[in-house]
Amino acid sequence: MTAMGFVQAPPELLNQYQDDRVLRSYLQRVLPAHVRSAVEPGLIAMGDLAGGELYRDQLADRMNEPQLVQWDAWGNRVDRIEVTLLWRKAERIAAEYGVVAAAYELTHGAYSRVHQFALAYLFTPSTDIYSCPLAMTDGAACALIASANERLIERAVPHLTTRDPAAFWTSGQWMTEATGGSDVGQSLTIARKEGDQWRLYGRKWFTSAIASQMALTLARPEGNVPGGKGLALFYVETRDGHGRPNGIVVNRLKDKLGTRKVPTAELTLDGTPAELVSGTADGIKNIAPMLNVTRTWNSVSAIALMRRGLALARDYAKRRIAFGAPLADKALHLDTLAGLQAEYEAAFHLTFFVIEELGRSEAQQASVEQRKLLRILTPIAKLLTARQCVAVLSEVIEAFGGAGYVEDTGLPLLLRDAQVLPIWEGTTNVLSLDAARALDGLAGVDLVRREAGFVLQGVRHADLLRISARVEQTLEQACEWLVKSSERAPEALEAGARRFALTLGRTFALALLARHAQWSLDNERDQRPLAAARRFAAAGVNLLGEMDMTDARRLARDEP
Repeated sequence: MTAMGFVQAPPELLNQYQDDRVLRSYLQRVLPAHVRSAVEPGLIAMGDLAGGELYRDQLADRMNEPQLVQWDAWGNRVDRIEVTLLWRKAERIAAEYGVVAAAYELTHGAYSRVHQFALAYLFTPSTDIYSCPLAMTDGAACALIASANERLIERAVPHLTTRDPAAFWTSGQWMTEATGGSDVGQSLTIARKEGDQWRLYGRKWFTSAIASQMALTLARPEGNVPGGKGLALFYVETRDGHGRPNGIVVNRLKDKLGTRKVPTAELTLDGTPAELVSGTADGIKNIAPMLNVTRTWNSVSAIALMRRGLALARDYAKRRIAFGAPLADKALHLDTLAGLQAEYEAAFHLTFFVIEELGRSEAQQASVEQRKLLRILTPIAKLLTARQCVAVLSEVIEAFGGAGYVEDTGLPLLLRDAQVLPIWEGTTNVLSLDAARALDGLAGVDLVRREAGFVLQGVRHADLLRISARVEQTLEQACEWLVKSSERAPEALEAGARRFALTLGRTFALALLARHAQWSLDNERDQRPLAAARRFAAAGVNLLGEMDMTDARRLARDEP
């Protein structure tokens, strides 16, 4: 007897590089021909893996999660993390393809970061957030190099940046304690000098990718002042020469909403041997190079997950027949997907603009103003793209109807994993305040305005000229808001910091969309980037307005 009922063909993926118009068009515009021809074979190969073997492995490995093995058969405490099959494969592929190494080989100078993050963007959605340890590995290499600590650079950086899977290390980033997440100045971990050896004592409440060979962590040397100023940055290797835990007790793995393939642990540091990275204080300042890189990885993960959701939704829309026609022929469904695509394209161009600036900075080709712009836009891009990712993927799940809500389709994983992106590396509110500090008043906003003007100077299409005027008007309004808020109580600036940062991010992203749309019209005769720019502009970029703090208190506290 044949079973009857609803049967639907699942969505399929093609080569994720060759099928990605936005990435290929962007690289065509930005990379010199000789660089593009050099990197494209690797991108094609990674795209084939991402849309084929790795995607199939991801679906097959859906039920597996990392396991904590605390004891061996003979009663020895081993605290070994057994990661999933896909994670083991992802580690090898990441090393061989240079998903970290490409940035440090500097084969393509200032374009090396564009090459690296194009690989990461293709790699991330099919590897169960293996981008998490890669982000921290990249950040650790950056922080160690910036420290000029020759011993640690010689010891660790070759492992962090190698293409040899047998020699490749990943790094953890142990900041969060039970006393506070973003407020790391409350850290209670103590560093004691015992003979010639620093040892760490304390508890780390949230440590991702605990299977890594090393970590950078904050601790307070005994006798140091309280607060962030008294913290120092330390280097730790997680295993001793015999492969045993190095004064580290893994208390448990976290039971999380998403990123469940990432082994995230609560740790007790019980005399963990450690080395100072750079001095006995100012640890937060010394870890800043790491945070800038990991926040960029967060943005790349956001656009990668958005792109994956949209690729699946578009393919499904061609296959799913409803009310006598494919969803792809339904005007309302098309309208919905168009809005999501515009948000993704804006996020893509903002993220890769930051990547270009990072590459120029590391290649010593950035001006003082470009370095300042990088510092301003890195937190803004992170906070904006993370929020866009959650919103877009929520709509993507809905686009599949009930199938989107069923775990064995693999679709709910996209949304659950995306939800961490506004939290990791600083929440939206924390990064809004960080961006405000980086702006340093009107001077920073003026720098963003000048750069937007430079970006838009070549647009000629009538719609893009209107968008250009909209960008200028919104940035002028942002300046006016900043001045008016500064004249009020300090809380007025703080209360509006999120809306201010989101407005700057959306406005600058719109300028980037317009630039690419004009280029694409001129060089590719393609109207789709123009459509994305128009659609994103229609969705709104200015989130500023008069907001009363008395109303805010009443609503937030639910008090009269």
